[in-house]
Amino acid sequence: MKTQKKEKNNMKMGKVPIFDTINKIPGGMMVVPLVLGVIFNTFFPGALNIGSFTTAFFKTGALTLIALLFFCSGAQINLRTAGISLYKGVVLNSSKVFFGLILGVLFAKVAGPGGALLGVTPLAMISAMSNSNGGLYTALASKYGDESDVGAIAVISSNDGPFFEMMFMGIAGVATIPLVSLVAVIVPIIAGMILGNLDEKFRDFLKPGMFIAIFTFSFPLGAGLSFQTIIQAGIPGIILGLMTLIITGVPSYFIYKWLVPKKARKTSAVGAAIGTSAGNSIATPAAIAAVDPSWLPFAEKATVQVAASIIVSAILVPFLVDFFYRWEVKRGLINESANAAVAVDAKGQQL
Repeated sequence: MKTQKKEKNNMKMGKVPIFDTINKIPGGMMVVPLVLGVIFNTFFPGALNIGSFTTAFFKTGALTLIALLFFCSGAQINLRTAGISLYKGVVLNSSKVFFGLILGVLFAKVAGPGGALLGVTPLAMISAMSNSNGGLYTALASKYGDESDVGAIAVISSNDGPFFEMMFMGIAGVATIPLVSLVAVIVPIIAGMILGNLDEKFRDFLKPGMFIAIFTFSFPLGAGLSFQTIIQAGIPGIILGLMTLIITGVPSYFIYKWLVPKKARKTSAVGAAIGTSAGNSIATPAAIAAVDPSWLPFAEKATVQVAASIIVSAILVPFLVDFFYRWEVKRGLINESANAAVAVDAKGQQL
């Protein structure tokens, strides 16, 4: 009632309740700017390329803003929770890699590189389903989980790049882990963690930066994608996104619930946050084809399908996480007051 009265008063004063409206959408602070970015890049592709600060912020700034998110998130990691962060990271990363690769690898063995399941190629499955979007996971973990869930990204980020895919596919010549890529991902997190643990005031100072970064990185992330990608990929690309969400996100929710002690978690819904395709997974088909030329004829088609999966899974995963969260709230499986960031009212509406 108070919220409704406040909205009415704001309207009378000529104010538009943009913030409250966006927050009514599950994952709205990520989904809305992401979709707006895709719309701009689809219908007004040149509008964001005028240069200077406009292009840097709205078009090409996603990686920098995600790094800011990692830095601010790292500052929230208390070294006393480092152990459980490591454990959660191992649990979620193992689940993502296993469920993300098992179907594609087995299907490739049965049908060969040129096979297709509902139009989805084995190479597209392998590339899209085993890489998780670290930025979206961190954003959702920041909102629904705790510091140890956020800290788990240091381990989850190890699924970036084609290493696990190549290893499980048995491609010859792949024998080393791309440590430089892994280090490059976790450096901002470690830097923030050091600063936050040396001075608690810095931890408090950087905390709002997580939510600011979540909102700002989503638009340029969307501005790097296009609805034309989905059209080119067709129905198989959309199916791949749904497969990624369901085959890796849903099982990971239950794996997290079964293996992470109840006292060490706020909600198991965080487990579903890895049901995405990472932005850099779009390069995986070409990387695999470069090592094993027998996959080269299928790389282009797989790349387009992976691109569609990135969009579809990024838009839908906040809804999946929110669904599991609300499901647990209704059944009294979590302490609602302990997670004020996603408090819900008696009607189940997000505040």
